[in-house]
Amino acid sequence: MNLNKVVAHYFSDIENLTIDKFGNGLIHGTYVVSKENKPAFILQQINTEVFKTPDAIASNLEYLSNFLISHNQDVFFPVAQKTLTGLHYVIEENTYFRLTPFVSGTHSVDACSAVEEAYEAAFQFGKFSSSFNKFDTTLLKPTIPDFHNLEFRWKQFLDALQFGNKERIAFASAEIALIQQNYSIVETYQKIIQSSDFIQRVTHHDTKINNVLFNESNKGVCVIDLDTVMSGYFISDLGDMYRTYLASASEEGTDFDSIQARAPFYDAIVEGYLESMKDQMSVVEIENLAYAGEFMIYMQALRFLTDFLNNDSYYGIRYELNNYNRAKNQLVLLEQYRIVAY
Repeated sequence: MNLNKVVAHYFSDIENLTIDKFGNGLIHGTYVVSKENKPAFILQQINTEVFKTPDAIASNLEYLSNFLISHNQDVFFPVAQKTLTGLHYVIEENTYFRLTPFVSGTHSVDACSAVEEAYEAAFQFGKFSSSFNKFDTTLLKPTIPDFHNLEFRWKQFLDALQFGNKERIAFASAEIALIQQNYSIVETYQKIIQSSDFIQRVTHHDTKINNVLFNESNKGVCVIDLDTVMSGYFISDLGDMYRTYLASASEEGTDFDSIQARAPFYDAIVEGYLESMKDQMSVVEIENLAYAGEFMIYMQALRFLTDFLNNDSYYGIRYELNNYNRAKNQLVLLEQYRIVAY
């Protein structure tokens, strides 16, 4: 792929531009575009196997950007640059690309290693959602349908039990039993989506720590990677922060006895998120702050185990039992999380 042909859609003169691979993203191919040796833009190759409707992403971000402008909201929102002909993205060789500004003076971190990072990230994600108070979420299109729909994930699991690899089903019998024993988490989700006390909001849906930019003083600046921004419930964003910031080991860890949920990080997440969001949340939502962690950790365990039973058809694996061990990891984390949260 000739990336110069891609950036030529954005600039009439590309002589002083250089393009280099950037970061460790797993979904999109990411490059930094430098002007006179200074980073100026991020160029991303959109993974249409995951995001099958790039138009939905562009439409969502345009609605959200216009809302922030019209309501004078003080939040940095790194939207895609338009091409010379006014398009939101470029298609070259049946491949989609988009260009966004490079946020100078910032950095990201790959793992949450300090309580202060957890607080800053939670504050930024809370600030992001709170900035869209009163936004009509029916305008937003699903960029990944049923992404955090626990009923849908449960049905996928039941289908895997019926049609999946029989040897793997027998091998994972203990983990399957644990998933089934925790079905009350699904039942609570069913009550939530039927309740008027739970509000559909602008939700990021991918609140890993590396989707926050920090300045040189390690203060949060903004959230990035907005492809998964859709209408959703707060439990998605808060729950994913619990899942990925609290754990003493990553979801790839196989030393299951060492997996712990770090209580100070839980407190920091709650404090940071509520500082931005508390005034916009219902009493019942606040009563369910802890459930958010159960929801996301359980759903991820469910998804990993389902994929294992389906012969690893979705998640990339490094070895044969990778998805099985990921599911086991998350089930251990679920129990450790409950010790901290309740």
